Amino acid sequence: MTNQVPPNKLINTQGQPRFGYFDSPITDLALAEFAYHTVMDKPASKLAKYLHYKQFQFISICHPDWQIGIAIADIRYAANGFCYFYQRQQQHLDEISIIKPFSLGVQMSPSPVSGSAHIKAKQQISIDLDNYNWHIELSGEMFNGKFSLNGASSAQPIAMCSPTGYNGWTYTQKHNALAITGQLDYKGQRLDLSSALGGYDFSAGYMRRETNWRWGSISAVLAQGHFGLNVAAGVNETGFNENAFWLNGQMHRIANVDIQFDKQHANSIWTFNSSDQRLQLTFTPHQARQEQLNLGLVISNFRQYCGVFSGIIVTEKGDKIVLNQVPGLAENHFARW
Repeated sequence: MTNQVPPNKLINTQGQPRFGYFDSPITDLALAEFAYHTVMDKPASKLAKYLHYKQFQFISICHPDWQIGIAIADIRYAANGFCYFYQRQQQHLDEISIIKPFSLGVQMSPSPVSGSAHIKAKQQISIDLDNYNWHIELSGEMFNGKFSLNGASSAQPIAMCSPTGYNGWTYTQKHNALAITGQLDYKGQRLDLSSALGGYDFSAGYMRRETNWRWGSISAVLAQGHFGLNVAAGVNETGFNENAFWLNGQMHRIANVDIQFDKQHANSIWTFNSSDQRLQLTFTPHQARQEQLNLGLVISNFRQYCGVFSGIIVTEKGDKIVLNQVPGLAENHFARW
């Protein structure tokens, strides 16, 4: 499908989102201009419009020896932040989680290309967006430092908006295998960012009340060069998907991907298979950052696994990309929000 030239605003003059793929990011979500309606086609209340909006911003850093995950999520009833550090050889994961009731004191970026997001507690997380560059500052018990995920002016992120449920929408922007500059310490130990690659996820919108997704992500160096992968199932599939890989900065779209795993035996091997069979991967989980929260009104069953991918991806030209024990992430998440 051909990408659209992005408008400045996601919401059009009729108060509705513009759906589809964009060849560069939207600059203004224009939430105030969205005409939100109930499932009975009546204007929604201001309170419903506020409470039903969700947004999260996630950063991953992948090094041959370790993996880092950083996130801020605002679901209105509460905001959540986390940081984790996973050491591959020891298969040890260290984490800090932050919860802020009613999102008090938490800020999210109002645009996918500008503005700031932050959450403060025993670990402070600040994210500043500048076009294709994400600047992160961390201070606290686990991480301290400033670093940037650097996207070139010719960067090709996933930038798309899809219908969600009957009356919602989700805008998603993602990019993997980005170079990193700056400095970062883990509990006083300086980390080597020169051998690491990063990825980001900006997702926002009026998502389903009950949402589930399965997801896979890679940022790694292969024989062919810098390689990134993002695939998802269960979300953003109403006419469009968020599946793509990057090779040396160039994005290649992927057909719908079926992601299977055994929820009762989550350490078993996952399978990732595209509908056109050009992507056939397995994922072996090694360790997980997980959180289960059941407050009735709000439920979250979250598991993000650090592990390795193996298999093949075939390009549009028929070239074969072989993955053999390549580090990456897989995630399963159910949310009632």
